[in-house]
Amino acid sequence: MKRLLVSLLTACILATAPSLAQLTDERHYLTVGVNGGMNMCSVSFSPSIKQDTFNGISGGLTFRYISEKYFKMFCGIQGEINYSQRGWSELIEDETGDSYSRAMNYIEVPLMAHLAFGKDSQRKGCQFFVNLGPQFAFFMSEKENMSEGFSKDERLIDYQYGKMVENKFDYGIVVGAGLDFATGIGHFLLEGRYYYGLGDFWGNSKKDEFGRSGLSYIGARIAYLINVGK
Repeated sequence: MKRLLVSLLTACILATAPSLAQLTDERHYLTVGVNGGMNMCSVSFSPSIKQDTFNGISGGLTFRYISEKYFKMFCGIQGEINYSQRGWSELIEDETGDSYSRAMNYIEVPLMAHLAFGKDSQRKGCQFFVNLGPQFAFFMSEKENMSEGFSKDERLIDYQYGKMVENKFDYGIVVGAGLDFATGIGHFLLEGRYYYGLGDFWGNSKKDEFGRSGLSYIGARIAYLINVGK
């Protein structure tokens, strides 16, 4: 039965391939530029830790290639190399007045499918776009920030204090949506983005203190791209 289903699926794909080819219109647009923005970060801990939003900066290089138009949708890929600041800020509700946060610095590389809808122009017009794909990141450094006189003895969960990153490779899924304003001097992009980390930056075996320590963030960014090939 499995072989029959695979054979039928393969036959359907082969049968429709010529018609799909006729529906696509090739494009060869390459744009490059810079991006910058802010990450509103948190960490998924198990056991859980109450948190405020931690705000970090991000910025880097953007590369985008549009390969074809399918009906009214422009299809391509987008890659970036970014500096990304992540971390968490604890919500301490007792009367000590203590505060604690940690900044974690990464170099991140998202590789995303880029789907856009709107005017077919690289010189003038506006498009709505969606980006979706995997993201990989490499840990660079971290810094703990705490109030003067901070004492972990007052905390119900205190394993995290002074515990440095153990897994320096992070990976997850990123999805974004925004607007691309094409002008005679380049493209101006506004985008909202969400990243969900699938990895843990601490060990998560039964002998470890935390079973989950995954980063996530909501990002807001702007970018400026120029056309370098058509």
